[in-house]
Amino acid sequence: MIFGDIADGLTRGAERLQSTVSEAFFEPVIRLGVTGLSRAGKTVFITSLVANLVNRGRMPQLVAAADGAIRTAYLQPQPDDTVPRFDYETHLAALTGPAPHWPESTRAISELRLSLRVQPSGLLSGFQGPRTVHLDIVDYPGEWLLDLGLLEKSYAQWSEDTLKRIADRPAAAAYLRQAEEARETKEWEEPQAKALARGFTDYLAAARVAGFSDLTPGRFLLPGEMEGSPALTFAPLPPEENAPRKGLWREMERRYEAYKRQVVKPFFRDHFARIDRQVVLVDALEAINSGPRAVEDLRRTLTDILSAFRPGRNAFLSQIFLGKRVEKILFAATKADHLHHRQHPRLTGIMEALVADAKSRADFAGAETAAMAVASLRATTEDSVEHDGRTLDVVRGALLEGGKRAAFHPGELPEDPARLLVPAREGAERWLDGDYAAMRFAPQPITLKPGEGPPHIRLDRAAQFLIGDRL
Repeated sequence: MIFGDIADGLTRGAERLQSTVSEAFFEPVIRLGVTGLSRAGKTVFITSLVANLVNRGRMPQLVAAADGAIRTAYLQPQPDDTVPRFDYETHLAALTGPAPHWPESTRAISELRLSLRVQPSGLLSGFQGPRTVHLDIVDYPGEWLLDLGLLEKSYAQWSEDTLKRIADRPAAAAYLRQAEEARETKEWEEPQAKALARGFTDYLAAARVAGFSDLTPGRFLLPGEMEGSPALTFAPLPPEENAPRKGLWREMERRYEAYKRQVVKPFFRDHFARIDRQVVLVDALEAINSGPRAVEDLRRTLTDILSAFRPGRNAFLSQIFLGKRVEKILFAATKADHLHHRQHPRLTGIMEALVADAKSRADFAGAETAAMAVASLRATTEDSVEHDGRTLDVVRGALLEGGKRAAFHPGELPEDPARLLVPAREGAERWLDGDYAAMRFAPQPITLKPGEGPPHIRLDRAAQFLIGDRL
């Protein structure tokens, strides 16, 4: 087993060396990871980003597009034959067709390669022809990223942390009773283990609806072909001293370790460890609408997410000998089109405050981070209305349920993010000085002119931050 691991490591090292040399001297590859928690808009982000890189009329803040350095962009077969292809064409048709609708959300990992022909700049640019830069986009659920934190926790630590965190959540009451009833079970049967796993999964589903973000283990909500397997049939239990070797607690511990070994580690090794640029999409407006506890949970979750990265700079030799490190991380608050543009700086400020702890860690390690408010596909238009003797900035769009057009004002976000984060940290039940609401809009029919991608908000700025330096 040890010799097999050594041989596998040497093989992977040789493959990495060959790939790194090829990328450095011939056709550079940017491997961009796109993740986010449930309903943050990963599928729409990737679809709109690719469409706007192919047709760059709406990308003035991407310098290589604005100055004409990008001559053309086209899709090519992806390099990983065992990873499903991101279904770009189907998703684009859903967003831009005669009856536009939001595409299916991310449920597993997928990949897409976009190749760009770029004219080099600088003193020798006149003597060089265009070169090809490959953008490999890796789409994966944010819940899978949170699972990486389990690698450093024992079953006892994970159980203790989880049960403490959910102790006062109404959605967890039923499962907590189950866990307490199962305490110190010495003779157990498989139906009991399945019932506990099902009860904990039901809690996770309810927590997601309630706006919470700490939804681990991630495969419980997105099991795929592993549904019903022992590696996904465990749950946190109260601590037991001197737990019997064949008791329920020990069996849950064994399955938890199998989950880390068979599910989490392969994802880190085969996909996550190869990413060098990353965008984390966040539905901050939904968390604010859900209340202070959801905001505090989101803040802790974002900090946990960054701890899973290996931030730093991708020097050529470090790629060969140490593996890649994430050079740039963008935290993007999505659905900025649900706010009037006057409130966008406030949403950006809240996003920056939410990731302040995480950002300081990444900056210290050498990675470059940023936060901004974006809308991958603009689904609303802006307007002003008179209400109770004052003018309100609103957005107009078609409601997702029913399709009726409506004007919407979500409330005034505070200029000082502390007005949200302080009560969130203190565990307040509700906002005392603000009333915030969230609305879901359907995509609007759009007519694209030649050379234009779908309408967006700051997608070009996001692209400039993430890949502009490599173009």
